[in-house]
Amino acid sequence: MTGSMPGPAGLLGAAPHGIGEALDLVDGFDDALVHGLARLGEDRAAAPVALAAALAATPLGERAREAAEKIAAGSVAGDHLDALAAARAALLGAVHDALLAELDRALERERAAWEEPHATGEAADPFAGSRSWLHELAITGWRGVGHDLLSASAPVLDALWADPDLRRLAVLLDGLAAELRACSPITTADLVPARRWADLWTRALLLARPGGAAAPPAGEVSGRLLILCADVHEHPTAVQVQVHGVLEEPGGARPRLVRASVSAAKVETITGPAVWQLLGDFPVLLGALAGHVSLEIDGMPMLAGGDLLWREDRARPGEAADPFVTARLALPAALAPPTPPLERHPARIAEPVLLEGYTTSRDGDAVTFHLAGADLPVAVDRLPACGPVTPELVAASSACLGLLRWDGGWSIQPTGVQATVRRKPVTAHTGDWALGPAGVKAAKARAAGSDAVAVLKERAGRLLRS
Repeated sequence: MTGSMPGPAGLLGAAPHGIGEALDLVDGFDDALVHGLARLGEDRAAAPVALAAALAATPLGERAREAAEKIAAGSVAGDHLDALAAARAALLGAVHDALLAELDRALERERAAWEEPHATGEAADPFAGSRSWLHELAITGWRGVGHDLLSASAPVLDALWADPDLRRLAVLLDGLAAELRACSPITTADLVPARRWADLWTRALLLARPGGAAAPPAGEVSGRLLILCADVHEHPTAVQVQVHGVLEEPGGARPRLVRASVSAAKVETITGPAVWQLLGDFPVLLGALAGHVSLEIDGMPMLAGGDLLWREDRARPGEAADPFVTARLALPAALAPPTPPLERHPARIAEPVLLEGYTTSRDGDAVTFHLAGADLPVAVDRLPACGPVTPELVAASSACLGLLRWDGGWSIQPTGVQATVRRKPVTAHTGDWALGPAGVKAAKARAAGSDAVAVLKERAGRLLRS
């Protein structure tokens, strides 16, 4: 899209060439997974072959071709499934890279190059059981998943949960098994989330390769962290808050975009503002979100992909720092982090951006920003119930801090807005309620959730004492 004007409006034309065709190949393979790779008809057998053909010129091409041909002939082995999972991930990674390159060009954002970490010695393989179960899923297909196959995940998960170093894969497999169980019987289901389950299957299988679950070595960073926004990921059994910010290091180094994530287990009944109470082990980070202050960090571990491994004892509150001022002054010059290989997927794009000078329109629940002659859909469905940003505020806004995302097209997920309500200026951010909500209605919601949190903590304490 050379020649597009700088800014998000430059993204809103046609997608980069080849993306539609690549996603069609992925969809074909995902449809084969729905019905099982052990019983592919002639039409569906062509899907893995076509997927492999797209990677013919890559180092993975020969292995993918051989695996696809074997599976099409009815001979399915674990190595074949691993190769096709890698091929699928590589194709989606190419889509990710093309989209991110377009975004960086439109925003005039510079991104650091990925540097492959030094290989470490091979450890024992604790993943054989995980791979075996994932292989069986692919052979059987989502339509064929039944009680026996779901029950077979229990000993696999027990082994993973027992080792803290395998917690990442354990959470992923546990979530996939829970979704399959909740949708049973899948044989008669009208709709199967083929892309989502194939994404989870692919990622789990790659993480279950020896060395796949290991994060790149972390260095340590120090300096001033200026918070831009917070993104809340909430599920029935877990909540995670991912904070995006600009890190200013001492010595005149270039500022860079970083992320920090904290999470906690939860139950389905805890929703709305009460979820912040589950993150009470992180008062420094929550205080910075609610109080709009910077953070001084000292020796905080950071992964190669720009993710801080948050340590409360290595951070302290700093001076007041308005996220909108940070976005206007510090964000344009910040160096964006590279994307680790296993994170390359279009659904994982979440780039902080500041939008101003737009108009809005609303049609029912849908809100659209109109800027520079282009329309940008607003992902109001991503607004969390634990914060004060609402569709009404977004529709009335004149400035928006948010995350650019791609799901078949670009959209903006608001995380902070400036608006005029009843002739008064209003500013709201997702993290404003991190230490408690403002307003009678929100306070009542928090109070209702507080009872549930207190009961759960009391029961957990009783179990630990018994």
